Amino acid sequence: MPGRIDYHDDPNAPKPNSMVPSVNVVVVNDEGDILLIRRTDNNNWALPGGAIDLGESASQAAIRETQEETGITCEITGLVGIYTDPRHLIHYTSNDEVRQEFSIVLTGRPISGRPTPSSESSEARWVPAAQVDGYQMDQAMRKRIERYLSPDNTPEIT
Repeated sequence: MPGRIDYHDDPNAPKPNSMVPSVNVVVVNDEGDILLIRRTDNNNWALPGGAIDLGESASQAAIRETQEETGITCEITGLVGIYTDPRHLIHYTSNDEVRQEFSIVLTGRPISGRPTPSSESSEARWVPAAQVDGYQMDQAMRKRIERYLSPDNTPEIT
């Protein structure tokens, strides 16, 4: 059984018992490639990111999480959107936490490092934007990347 299960508008989903503000980062290199990780908890591809810890800002958490999960140090350059859909629940099976989605998606550019996996990512790589569709990922993550790639650069708030 995977360590993370995403539910979308599912009447049979477990009831949420937490909400944890988190960040994801669309890090894009000079060639236009997007930094993706393969998550160890569900084997899906995703943008790097994670929870915002007490005492840090969203941008500090984004930089920290990107470096921890990918080996890439980045700087934050903008906002893709804020996602708080109460119909998207994330069940962490290791401790039975069921989170209601609360994710701030930022943009960034790499400063240093090279893609390196971690305990949270079995792979980290630069993916050409035109090839992202070929990577298995949760629909919420795909929506965030599609928003970034959209010609509409107005931040999305759900």
